[in-house]
Amino acid sequence: MYPSVYELYKYEHGLTVAEQRAADVHAGEAAAALRDLRLRLRRTFRLGRRVRSVRRTADAMTASAQVLSSVR
Repeated sequence: MYPSVYELYKYEHGLTVAEQRAADVHAGEAAAALRDLRLRLRRTFRLGRRVRSVRRTADAMTASAQVLSSVR
């Protein structure tokens, strides 16, 4: 498949101002979406670790209370 005349012109001369602006806007939107996704994932995994550690602490407290009550 051969490139069109317009594609050859674009390759030789670069993007027009409007095309460059559109590409910049698109790249900015993609970067913002990735940043938001990273933040959401970080919060999710951080929350998951907290919940697990709270559960372990609660289980340990319950287990120690059971041991103390069984000693009496």
